[in-house]
Amino acid sequence: MKFLKAHATENDFVILIDVDDQLDVTPEQVAFLCDRRAGVGGDGLLRVVRRGGTEEGVWFMDYRNADGSVAEMCGNGIRAFAHVLVAEGLEEADEFDVDTRAGVKRIRMISADSAEAIVSVGMGRVAVTGVSTAAMGQRQFAGIGVDVGNPHLACVIPGLTPEALAQMEFVSPQFDPEFFPQGVNVEVLTEMDKGNVHMRVWERGVGETRSCGTGTVAAAQAALADAGIENGSVVVNVPGGAIEVVLQDGQAQMTGPSNIVFRGELADEL
Repeated sequence: MKFLKAHATENDFVILIDVDDQLDVTPEQVAFLCDRRAGVGGDGLLRVVRRGGTEEGVWFMDYRNADGSVAEMCGNGIRAFAHVLVAEGLEEADEFDVDTRAGVKRIRMISADSAEAIVSVGMGRVAVTGVSTAAMGQRQFAGIGVDVGNPHLACVIPGLTPEALAQMEFVSPQFDPEFFPQGVNVEVLTEMDKGNVHMRVWERGVGETRSCGTGTVAAAQAALADAGIENGSVVVNVPGGAIEVVLQDGQAQMTGPSNIVFRGELADEL
């Protein structure tokens, strides 16, 4: 079984190409492959499937968190997924659709080669679900619930500087399970300054990651709302890089990089 290792703003993935949908990957196998000491290592696993098994079939992104749990959507993952399709010669079009558990997303390849790509993704409708709170250690903060196909709590902290954000204690958050019965990704971010925000994220089923694509969309929504702006463009700076999010009439477009870092082959016994 061949695999690829890729990252999108340092949110990294093990990628299995299973065009004909032959693999039945268990949560234990996913957790093993994502283990950074015993396995390949990654924040999650992507399985490339063509539903229907023919050239006319629809691409489907089967995404799993590092602990083996199933997730609805991954914004960084779908950029890496699309990059692999093009880099491996599975997709020749510059624009195409990828189905996910959060619905079909439209992909536009801005540039791509065997190692690097810039990918733009139509993320669909973004919904604000209300106001809630979370706590990390001794610190409590409020934010807005944002549905990007998966649940987020995006928290703009008044007066927070990028330097203070980088030094902030970042531990598993406590949140309202009635508001987020399926768990939640928690984003902590600075106020918007000249179209830029800085963000850190704790992803359910993974922990803190260097980036979260859907999290940047949630952060952009929160930053614009905090500034009293309905539509606009936000550059979300994360520890792994930067992603541009454009929100227009409740629809989000996300643009950012993808990098394929190596290709390998799993031992037969795995």
